[in-house]
Amino acid sequence: MPRDPQPFLIAGGGIGGLAAALGLSRKGYRSIVLEQAPELGEIGAGMQIGPNAFHAFDYLGIGDAARGKAVYIDQLILMDATNEKRIASIPLDEPFRKRFRNPYAVVHRADLHMVLLAACEASELIELRTRSAVERYDQDGSSVTVTLRSGERVAGAALVGADGLHSRVRGQLVGDGNPRVSGHRTYRSVIPTEQMPEELRWNAATLWAGPKCHIVHYPLKGGKLFNLVVTYHNDAAEAVAGVPVTKDEVRKGFEHIAERPKQIIERGTDWRLWVLCDRDPTPNWVDGRVALLGDAAHPMLQYLAQGAGMALEDAVNLSHHLELAGSNLGDAFAAYNHDRFPRTGRVQINSRLMGEYVYHPDGGRAALRNAVLRSSTPEQHYDRIAWLYGVTGLGATV
Repeated sequence: MPRDPQPFLIAGGGIGGLAAALGLSRKGYRSIVLEQAPELGEIGAGMQIGPNAFHAFDYLGIGDAARGKAVYIDQLILMDATNEKRIASIPLDEPFRKRFRNPYAVVHRADLHMVLLAACEASELIELRTRSAVERYDQDGSSVTVTLRSGERVAGAALVGADGLHSRVRGQLVGDGNPRVSGHRTYRSVIPTEQMPEELRWNAATLWAGPKCHIVHYPLKGGKLFNLVVTYHNDAAEAVAGVPVTKDEVRKGFEHIAERPKQIIERGTDWRLWVLCDRDPTPNWVDGRVALLGDAAHPMLQYLAQGAGMALEDAVNLSHHLELAGSNLGDAFAAYNHDRFPRTGRVQINSRLMGEYVYHPDGGRAALRNAVLRSSTPEQHYDRIAWLYGVTGLGATV
């Protein structure tokens, strides 16, 4: 039976919003997911999911379904895009899985969203509404009322703002203006595997690192597709999301790299552009009966591949504290904020540092990166990433 006659309101039907609804439902809470788009779905292409995300899937009851959509790669490979030499690799075999109690994998973003959506649709405690963009909220001591773009007002026990990078809920709660534009332009493409150069069809997440640029590729859909992501830092000043571009534009940032990684750009088709944005860590995500989650709370650059992972952890942690606090919503939201801020802030800052010191350095900094990583054992690599992957989402290490 539901715990409260009033539902939780969730602004946003992406991965974070659906995960929040699912987490709440497993603790007996009703929710209404308010998505602005005309239908529930995800755009984009591939994504990497670490063991911490699999911990969250298991907690949310979708572990088997998520594993069924994943491609289990053998290793993470770092290549030098200027001379085509391998810098380092991190094996993802049994010792990795034993250390972190779950695998590392890649998946198409739409496939993962479908897993979450199917679980939400199967729950009697979750209502899914489209064409329902949340513009603002009002609250008293016992409820929250949101005003939709249509003018309709919807009331609930609380509001979870999971409405992404340009969150209207955050705009009211934090009021810190537009996100920070990183200046990094990312182009994405997905191609059939037969179009990928045969000598590069590795069952790995491969990163070619060059001065102010990098290229990533890995298999998707059971090896039927390859995900291609190419990024360069050209001080782009305006945020852009999913705009179609020509191959000539993509080539411009990669004239200085070796021929082998350049092939990946040539094989890509239907390239789309994003300009990456994030924010500085923000300590307060809570306003009475309103809390932020996912990119609305802690948008981050892509360099640790943890945007979805952090949103999933948020959903787990929030539902956990609501169960512990019972009817005391204030205590639950405060505990959630207290747990999640230092971890997500660390990921935000380290994502920036990874871009600067691992993905895009040149000269002496690149030489130092190569020397350190080439001399590392698998166990030393695992030790460096244990803070990230060895966490359940509840703040406990595995």
